[in-house]
Amino acid sequence: MRDVLVGVSGASGMPLALCLMRLLAAMPEVRTHCVVSDGARAVLRAECGAEAELLTSLAHATYAASDLGAGPASGSWWRRGSEPAAMLLVPCSMGTAGAIASGATRNLVHRAADVALKERLPLVLVTRESPLSAIHLRNMLTLRKAGAVVMPFSPGFYLRPLSLEAMLEQFCGRILDQVGLAHNIARWTGQTAPDA
Repeated sequence: MRDVLVGVSGASGMPLALCLMRLLAAMPEVRTHCVVSDGARAVLRAECGAEAELLTSLAHATYAASDLGAGPASGSWWRRGSEPAAMLLVPCSMGTAGAIASGATRNLVHRAADVALKERLPLVLVTRESPLSAIHLRNMLTLRKAGAVVMPFSPGFYLRPLSLEAMLEQFCGRILDQVGLAHNIARWTGQTAPDA
């Protein structure tokens, strides 16, 4: 079993987080953990009309964002399985990116990402903001230099998705690729997608 921690921060993009959680829940070789920040709870209500349980019900284990004593706050938790754990931060607000880049860990989302970096384990940040300020860009460069994969939500149209769900799933496939999780989601093959 591979442990994957999904951190959800308070940026727009809750449908993407939900799509990712559904895909991970369908993978028998993955044990999914989830922590939802207070800001994410507010955005989830605004974007999906739902509470955090919409996401956390798809996880094997959940943690309160305020619980800095939870397992993912410790480096030893990340190496307890046969494969080291990975963290996917979807979506990642600029406030969260800034906190992680500066080492100012005020909640479990921040702390877990900080631990992933210090342990040199996979950390993928799906950032959400536009336009980007020089501060945002500097923080993302700092995180990239520290070992994180910075992956702004940038959907591909080359597969001609026919629905929002198809677009979200295709991007989630790219997220899963970053941590080496096998999937059957369509990819670009170098050929034009068939007409719908």
